[in-house]
Amino acid sequence: MAHGGQNQRAKECLVKHTGGCHCGIVRFEVLSDPDLLVFECNCSICTKKQHHHFIVPKAHFTLLKGSDNLTTYTFNTHQAKHMFCKTCGVQSFSIPRSNLDGFGIAPHCLDSGTVRSVTVEKFNGVDWEESMENHQTIRNMSKPLE
Repeated sequence: MAHGGQNQRAKECLVKHTGGCHCGIVRFEVLSDPDLLVFECNCSICTKKQHHHFIVPKAHFTLLKGSDNLTTYTFNTHQAKHMFCKTCGVQSFSIPRSNLDGFGIAPHCLDSGTVRSVTVEKFNGVDWEESMENHQTIRNMSKPLE
């Protein structure tokens, strides 16, 4: 019962963040805590793109516009979906391999004014399978709060 109360309290603390790509064609909104836990992954693609992200459940993400201007890149297992704007090339969000039931949101693509703090956690994506097995909470980050 206390766990449910914690989830309800957590739901009440969510804020609506808005954001998008550089040219503004792609816009989205996302419900998340104002204190973001951002992952800095060292896998091959995240390293090349300098991609950092925080994870939310799919139900907390809404694409407001630009779906027809998104293109998707996949590689290796083809599970992760790296979506980016065809016009400016910015990846505002993705579907990470770690959380296929959620979205990875690029915090640097959020509009200003709703983020209170950012904590960065390094994630060893080079050794992805081992890192996922050892990480205690990442899989739950895309589960909706009850």
